[in-house]
Amino acid sequence: MATADVPTADIPTTDVPTTDVPTADIPTTDVPTTDVPTACPLPHVSEQPAGAVRRGPLSAAAWREYGYVFTSFPLAIAGFVLAVTLFSLGAGLAVTVVGFPVLVALLAGARGLGAGERGRASGLLGLRTKEPAPVPAGGIKGRLADVAGWKAVLFQFVMFPWRIASFVVTLTLLLTGWVVALLPLYAWVFPTFVGWPGYQLFDWTDGAGVRHAYYLESFWQIGAASLVGIGLVLLTPVVVRALNGVDRAAVRGLLAG
Repeated sequence: MATADVPTADIPTTDVPTTDVPTADIPTTDVPTTDVPTACPLPHVSEQPAGAVRRGPLSAAAWREYGYVFTSFPLAIAGFVLAVTLFSLGAGLAVTVVGFPVLVALLAGARGLGAGERGRASGLLGLRTKEPAPVPAGGIKGRLADVAGWKAVLFQFVMFPWRIASFVVTLTLLLTGWVVALLPLYAWVFPTFVGWPGYQLFDWTDGAGVRHAYYLESFWQIGAASLVGIGLVLLTPVVVRALNGVDRAAVRGLLAG
């Protein structure tokens, strides 16, 4: 059987031209950003929150407040003696040339004490303050015009009586509160070793020879007294912080820049 070759025809192909689709550049604009202001404390003052003391009479913050009061007592005496001595001597000798260097020494000493006070306020009270303006130039005349130095001298005069009062109040509250609060722990000592029927509140004899005495003897009397003592213990940190508030204001107003 014969086979025949079937001719094949070449199918013409045409190239389809491709065109680049133009793309339009989308303009972009920079959106301006604005700084959002944030609330922050003043740069020269930052302070420990009041709630730190309210955590309890045994908190570290409360004992720092107590420590500030107790260390202020000897410093107040030293600062007052320095201020009174040098100011009196300098003012008395002001008619001569000798008085002016004494007053300059007073200002320098007051500035040094002021720097120490700012450091104590920072470490114990959490109060941050700026340093005062530098000592003016111009020799003795310029130093005598040192406003910051004179404010530091005024600080020693003003704070002396207040710090003595703060020391007395703080010590009284601490001792009274803890002694009375812990009364149930040692009330047995008085009838056992002292010969009293209980804790003696008062004992005196009037002009007619009548003796008046009162003792805390019963369980309820001792318990009630202990509750009063606990109240004083809890109140003491609040009172001490209020007392130190005067010191905070004085440091800001007289020793800070």
